[in-house]
Amino acid sequence: MSASSRPFTFDRVVRIVAGLLLLLLAVWLVNQLRNVLLPFALACLIAYLLEPIVEFNKRLYKLKGRGLASMLTLLEVTIVIAVLAYFFVPSVIKEINQLDEIMRRTTEGSSIPFVPADIAATIHKWVDDFNVANFVKSSHFMNLINSGTSFLAATVDFLLHTLEWLLTFIYVIFIMIDYPTLMRGFRMLVPKKYRHTVYKVEDDIKDNMNRYFRSQALIALCAAVFYCIGFSIVGIPMAIVLGITVGVLYMIPYFQYVTLIPVAIVCLVNSSTGAAQFWPQLGECIIVYIVSQCICDYVLTPKIMGKTMGLNPAVILLSLSIWGTLLGLLGMIIALPATALLLSYYQKYVVNAGLPDNEDEADSEPADQ
Repeated sequence: MSASSRPFTFDRVVRIVAGLLLLLLAVWLVNQLRNVLLPFALACLIAYLLEPIVEFNKRLYKLKGRGLASMLTLLEVTIVIAVLAYFFVPSVIKEINQLDEIMRRTTEGSSIPFVPADIAATIHKWVDDFNVANFVKSSHFMNLINSGTSFLAATVDFLLHTLEWLLTFIYVIFIMIDYPTLMRGFRMLVPKKYRHTVYKVEDDIKDNMNRYFRSQALIALCAAVFYCIGFSIVGIPMAIVLGITVGVLYMIPYFQYVTLIPVAIVCLVNSSTGAAQFWPQLGECIIVYIVSQCICDYVLTPKIMGKTMGLNPAVILLSLSIWGTLLGLLGMIIALPATALLLSYYQKYVVNAGLPDNEDEADSEPADQ
């Protein structure tokens, strides 16, 4: 008798209800402990992303243990971040001041193309009352002051957040050193009769994680570089900021096109000063999108991710929204593995319920013609 034709006896109904209650209890418990679990979950994600570099350093320098290889990896990552900050942070500050100066040059007498006069007057009034540079520089401090009732409360909050980051860093060190041991330990916790199914689900999660955390992160980094260079060549304000923003949004496939809106706004503001014409500059930015997208889609993606794409982009975005709403930042970190786990269970126990393993594999992986 197949699993789908089993009768719903009282014992089976009780097991299903108990399973759902345990799932709800687990979600509630994680939600209550999300502030405590967040540093550990973030450390696990960082250690997972850096694991290939640790293995590469271990092979390159022919190291027997993982301790020195992990420390070398952290040192290399720190140096890379410091170099990027050294080159990009001054450029970002300069571009913020440049945009502020451009907005200041849009006086009452200047016209904004394709915008009615009354709306343009409202925009000019808003620009006169708003200072981009001062807003960016002071917003963090204003939020800090407004979030606490006193200087003491703000100081305590700052110390607690510093402690969380320090705890995350400590977690990363220990997880990176014992990463293979921890993975084997988690596998050994599974009862023997469930290991075949659980290991298959684990492989599915690993495949999706590899594609959308490691591979997609690498492609997003390359895309950020392409867009920063392209926008800088075009000469629009905030070129570095916009390029980095596109790279970050590249983690969600096809979501980077949302940045066309701020790019068009920046081109509109720049054209109002007479520094450039709106349509030619916007057209050059669109060419940057087309060229960068072609390089990423037809050169980088086949080389890095292969032909298979894993989860659908819409599913990724939906899972980030749902898990982020339930558990905040912690939910967004675990969104992909949790969604992959649920989809794998659904595929195994609902879609292919009662089918032999070989028939299941034949349905999920058709042979190449």
